[in-house]
Amino acid sequence: MSTVREEQLNLEIPATAADSRWQKLINWFQPKTSQPLYDRMLFTLAMALLAFGFVMVTSASLPTAERLTGNPFHFAIRHGIYIVISLAVMLATLRVPSNSWNQQSGKLLLLGLIMLLMVLVIGHEVNGSQRWIKVGPITFQAAEVAKLFFCIYMASYLSRREDEVREATKGFIKPLALLFIAAVLLLMQPDFGTVVVLSATTVAMLFLAGARLWQFFAVFITCVLALILLIIVEPYRMQRLLTFLEPEKDPFGAGYQLMQSLIAFGQGQFSGAGLGNSIQKLQYLPEAHTDFIMAVVAEELGFLGVLAVIATVLMLVWRALIIGRRCLMQEQRYGGYLAYGIGIWFSIQAFVNIGVASGALPTKGLTLPLVSYGGNSLIISALAVGLLLRIDHERRMLGRKVAPRGGAE
Repeated sequence: MSTVREEQLNLEIPATAADSRWQKLINWFQPKTSQPLYDRMLFTLAMALLAFGFVMVTSASLPTAERLTGNPFHFAIRHGIYIVISLAVMLATLRVPSNSWNQQSGKLLLLGLIMLLMVLVIGHEVNGSQRWIKVGPITFQAAEVAKLFFCIYMASYLSRREDEVREATKGFIKPLALLFIAAVLLLMQPDFGTVVVLSATTVAMLFLAGARLWQFFAVFITCVLALILLIIVEPYRMQRLLTFLEPEKDPFGAGYQLMQSLIAFGQGQFSGAGLGNSIQKLQYLPEAHTDFIMAVVAEELGFLGVLAVIATVLMLVWRALIIGRRCLMQEQRYGGYLAYGIGIWFSIQAFVNIGVASGALPTKGLTLPLVSYGGNSLIISALAVGLLLRIDHERRMLGRKVAPRGGAE
C-alpha cells in the first residue's frame, strides 16, 4: 500500500521587517507572556519629554547664553546637568516604598510650609519676586517643593479620611484650611500662578475622593471670587489682565512679551521654520527657554510640533490617572489618590503654561513640566514621575501575589 502525502497549502503571509519591528514595539509596551515590573509607557513618555526639552532648551537659549556669558551652550550644559540629577532622583525614588512617604506626609507638609515662610525672611529676589532660597551656589524654589509635599499630604489625608470627606463637612474643610495657609504664604512672595495650580489640584482631588457636589461648587465659586479680588487689589495683576485682553495697545511695554510670543506662533504656521531657525529667540522674546519655551516650539516646529507636545503631555497624564484608578480598584488608596494628584497637577500646569504662551491665559510664571529650563521644576517633576512608577510597581507586585502568572493588569 502506497502512502499518499498531501501537502497543505500555507495561506499565511510572511511578516515584513516593518511589521516585525512594529509588533516588537507593541510587545515591549504590553508583553503577552509576563507582566512588566513598571509602566513602560509612562517611563517612555517621561524620557521623551526630557529629551525633547533638552533639544528645545538648547535651541532657544543659544542667543541669550551668548549675550550673558559668552558661551552659547551655557544654559544647555546646565540643563543637561539638571537632567542627569533628575534621573538620579527618579531612580532613587523608585527605591523608596510609597508607604514611607505616606507615614511622613505630615512632616513633609510642615517642612513645605516652613520653606515657604523662610522664603519671606531670607529669600532671594529675582525680577521683583522673592521666591528663591539661596544656599551657597545652590538656589531652589520652595514653591515647587511645597506643591509636591502638599499632594503627598492630600493623598495621605484622603486615604485615611475618605469617609469623613464624603459624609462630614469638617472632613472637607480641614485640607482647605491648610490650603489657605499655603496660599497666603505664596501670595506674599508673590506667586499667583502656583496658588492657582495648588488650589485647582486640591479641589480636584477632593472631588475625586467623593466630596458632595454642593461643597465642590461652593469652594469653586469661593476660589473664583477670591481670584477676582486678588486681581483687583493688586495693580500689577490688573495690568497683566488688561494686557492679556488687549496686548496690541502697548506692544513695546506691558504687552511686549505676549506680542512677541504671538508673533512666534504666527510665524511657525503648520510645519514650522525648522529646528534652530527661530527669529523671536534672537533677543526679541524674553524667557524664551523657560516660561515661553512653547513659543519657540511653535515657531520652529509649527502646529505639528505643538500638537505633538500636547499629545505627549496628555498621554502622560492619562497614564497617571489610569494608575490611580487601578490602585483604587485594588484598595491601594494612598497610591491611587497620589497618582490622581500628580496627574492633575501636571495637566493644570501644562495647560497654564501653554495657555500663557499662546495668549489664551494671562501671563503667569509657570514652567512646562519636564520640558522647560529650570533645575527645581525639572527635579521635582522627575521625582513625581518616580513616585508614579513606584506606585504602579507596588500595585503590580500586589497583583502578582493574588493572580496567576500572565494575568491581566
